[in-house]
Amino acid sequence: MTSGREPAGNIAAASALIREAKAAGADLVMTPEITNMLEPKREAMLAKAVPEGEDTALAAFRTLAAELQIWLLIGSLAVRVAADKAANRSILLDPTGRIVARYDKIHMFDVNVPDGQSYRESRAFQAGDQAVIADLPWGRLGMTVCYDLRFPYLYRALAQAGAVFLSVPAAFTKLTGEAHWHVLLRARAIETGCFVFAPAQCGTHAEGRQTFGHSLIVAPWGEVLADGGEAPGITLAEIDPARVEAARAMVPSLRHDRAFTGPQTAPLRAAGE
Repeated sequence: MTSGREPAGNIAAASALIREAKAAGADLVMTPEITNMLEPKREAMLAKAVPEGEDTALAAFRTLAAELQIWLLIGSLAVRVAADKAANRSILLDPTGRIVARYDKIHMFDVNVPDGQSYRESRAFQAGDQAVIADLPWGRLGMTVCYDLRFPYLYRALAQAGAVFLSVPAAFTKLTGEAHWHVLLRARAIETGCFVFAPAQCGTHAEGRQTFGHSLIVAPWGEVLADGGEAPGITLAEIDPARVEAARAMVPSLRHDRAFTGPQTAPLRAAGE
C-alpha cells in the first residue's frame, strides 16, 4: 500500500486490500510497516499517534480479522508510548480479533541515504528490546520490522528459537530497496531456512518520500515465490511448511554454531618478514 498522513484513509485502503486477499483464499494476511500513517514530520506524527488501546486502526483491524476469520499481522502501527515517543509496533491478530503478539521494532533507521535524504527514526520512536515469536496454526512466526533486516543475528536467534516463518513488514526507501531489498530478504531466508514474508510500502508519500514496494514472499531455499511489484495490491503464495525441514536438512547450519574468541588484530610485520 501507499500510506498517507491521515489514519482514516489508510484504514480504508488497507481494509479493502485485506478483504481482497481473503476473497482470493488467504488464511494469513500481512500489511506493511506504518500501516496507520506515514507522517514525515515528528511533531505531527506524535500529535496523531495515540496509545494502543485508543488506536482506531487497531480497533478496525481487530473487527475485520474476526469478521473474515483470518490471521492478520498489522505490519506496524505508530503507537504512542510516551509524551515524546511512539513505538513502531507490529501486532498479530488471531481469527477472533484477539491480540496474540506485539513486537516493537528494535533497530532504528538513523541513516543518511545517498539520495540526499536523512532519516532519524529514533527522534520520534522508542526502540524495542525484546525479540518475539508467536505460534500460528502452521508453525512459529518470528516478528521483525524493516531496518531489522540488516541485523542477521536477530533472525538467527528467532530461527533457533523455533521460528519457521519470518515477517519483515517494511517501508524501504526506493534507493536502498533497489540495491539491497531482494538480496537481504533472500539471504535471511537462506541463512535461517525460513519462509520470509515481507509486505512493503510503495510509491510516493507525503513530502516526496519514495518507498520501493516489491512485497516479497521467499521460500526457505531462497527462491522468490511472489513479488508484488511497485503498485498497491495483494501478493499471494501457497506455503508448504514441510519445505522448511527440507531446506534445513540439506544445509543444517542452524546446528553448527561454534564458540570463538576475537577477532584479534594481527601485529604489523616489517617489510620483508
